[in-house]
Amino acid sequence: MKKLSALIVLTACLYSPALYAQTALDYSAETVAQTSTGAFAPYFLGSLTGGRSAAASAAQLDVTVAKSLDLSQRWSWAAGVELISGYGSPISYSRWDASGRVWTESEWRQSAAWIQQLYAEVKHRGVFLRIGQKDPHSALLDERVTSGDITRSCNARGIPGIEAGFVNFQDIPLTDGWIQIEGTIQYGPMTDDSFDRAQFNRFNGILTSDLWYSYKRCFFRTKPSQPLCVTAGMQVGAMFAGSTSRYYQGQLVKTETRGFKLWDMARMFFPLPGNTSDGFYEGSSLGSWDFSARLRLDSSRSFTLAFQWPWEDGSSIGRRNGIDGVWGVYYSSERKGIVNAAAVEYLDFTNQSGPIHWAPGDFPGTTNTGQATGADDYYNNEAYGAYANYGLSIGTPFLMSPMYNLNGYPGFANNRARGFHAAVTGTIFGAFDYSVKYSWQKAWGTGRILAGEAMTDHSVLLGVVWHADALVRGLDVSARAALDAGDLRGDNAGAQIALKYSGNLSLK
Repeated sequence: MKKLSALIVLTACLYSPALYAQTALDYSAETVAQTSTGAFAPYFLGSLTGGRSAAASAAQLDVTVAKSLDLSQRWSWAAGVELISGYGSPISYSRWDASGRVWTESEWRQSAAWIQQLYAEVKHRGVFLRIGQKDPHSALLDERVTSGDITRSCNARGIPGIEAGFVNFQDIPLTDGWIQIEGTIQYGPMTDDSFDRAQFNRFNGILTSDLWYSYKRCFFRTKPSQPLCVTAGMQVGAMFAGSTSRYYQGQLVKTETRGFKLWDMARMFFPLPGNTSDGFYEGSSLGSWDFSARLRLDSSRSFTLAFQWPWEDGSSIGRRNGIDGVWGVYYSSERKGIVNAAAVEYLDFTNQSGPIHWAPGDFPGTTNTGQATGADDYYNNEAYGAYANYGLSIGTPFLMSPMYNLNGYPGFANNRARGFHAAVTGTIFGAFDYSVKYSWQKAWGTGRILAGEAMTDHSVLLGVVWHADALVRGLDVSARAALDAGDLRGDNAGAQIALKYSGNLSLK
């Protein structure tokens, strides 16, 4: 009997699904070509694409292979790689030549090939650990139709590093599923020093190098199976470590070298004073208070009301900046139809905690020991520079990113803005997905450097994707046309076409 029992156990092990599990791999190959009349691709062609290409003209091949997590298993792993190669038209930035005291041109062009994503991750129950570089995505807003998450969107390239957190929302014990928690934390080095050196005009502003990035968030959610589900929490991204060179009227006036130490990571997790005696805290911090309330209409359709309130360092974390933020109403349907998703958003960044900022530490020897916290200058920091990766905003692309400053200014030059965004996407004739987007904004420079006059922008996108399974299974053919009009981004028209083949295979 014992031998029989042992044989049964051995047989069960040999035929265990764990030993003979199939590994499902998803793969795709996409060719993309675009052209534009301006120095860059229009706003809607170049934004929320993971920084794949904002060049006016480009032709690229994008190859991806990935294995996803199996959420039904206690233990699971995932991995992925995405490689991009091709051509992108060059961009010329103004550069000050201090030796000759003349303005010259500095040309930057995207690499002929680069690694867009390369990562591996493992999960146990409801937590995960990831190492590598993976495209970031909004944890709150529908990226098919939104203008972009304030703190971390899919606008710029992912930043390599280590990230850990909850796989998704997890039930909090003793709440019977009525309260759930979700969160993550990431640390990693910035890799865009080459772009910063090429884009900076070396006249006024700062040039940073060897920076590190930190991101963390914590959300709470009510029971999602109920008709009304509420989500609330905070997220924050930050730059720290590295070095900063300050330029004034074409001269290098100061260099600050902070370096990187493991203790700096703890200082960023629990904000602590920095390494200097000026009283400032370590790094720069930009974040948002986030809220959404989803009302389910039936088993597949829902409306959501959501807002994100921005804050910069500590002065506006207490909600002193008026109605600044993104305020949106969203519709979503899980059944394909004429309207699959839609959004209407109002965006305002004109308050920024008031126009005055006075910190005694900025003025050694002053007898005025009072303090006024304001003039936050969203997405810009005097010590760590712009909240951007390869010149593109890590948060919302609605505020024009440093990449678009042909004069070589290394920051967000028009973050004092307000506007409107609307988008809709759906399916028609069974095999065609369409998308329509419109954005309008008015900008006045920054709170510290006002524009001479208000600048406006109108941006439009029309796109269609043909799922040509009837022709070739897994083939998608897409075309998009976009237009910018106004004195903020300039008058620009562009078009993009793409062919994408997707499939999957199983390996033992």
